[in-house]
Amino acid sequence: MESMKRYLLILGVLVLTGVCSCHSRQDGGVLVARAFPTMSWERFDYVEETLTVEKPTTYDLDLDVVFDEKYDFDYFSTVFTVFDASGRPLRSKNYKFTVKDRDGSWKSELKDGTLCFRFPLNSQLSLNEPGTYTFQLENRMPITPLTGIREISIVSK
Repeated sequence: MESMKRYLLILGVLVLTGVCSCHSRQDGGVLVARAFPTMSWERFDYVEETLTVEKPTTYDLDLDVVFDEKYDFDYFSTVFTVFDASGRPLRSKNYKFTVKDRDGSWKSELKDGTLCFRFPLNSQLSLNEPGTYTFQLENRMPITPLTGIREISIVSK
């Protein structure tokens, strides 16, 4: 199972950097990534990655999401949680991002059937103690599985 997670992470990073050129990557890089080859995401299929922090660190984080043009909603809802090494949640927040305007038009340019969005996730996230931390994204949309999603990642600026 762990090798499958690593494979999906590597695949997601390659897809995000190679295929979707909607955004330029900033210095920090991709911390968490998942590609959805079937373009569906189940409700409790968490996207997560464990990071090792060697010294106090502050992150400015964005959420990159790539949708198929057939995505049915005008918003995207997720929960971002940071867990410490013992599995205790340090921070958790619900997010709801708008992807279409009032007229139903996408707020992103359609390129090759995909729409790329970058949303602010957490500014100045401080991890003050060395150790391992798990960053987790949860699908909070009302329909499961969520269809029309291609990729999701947490990017450090």
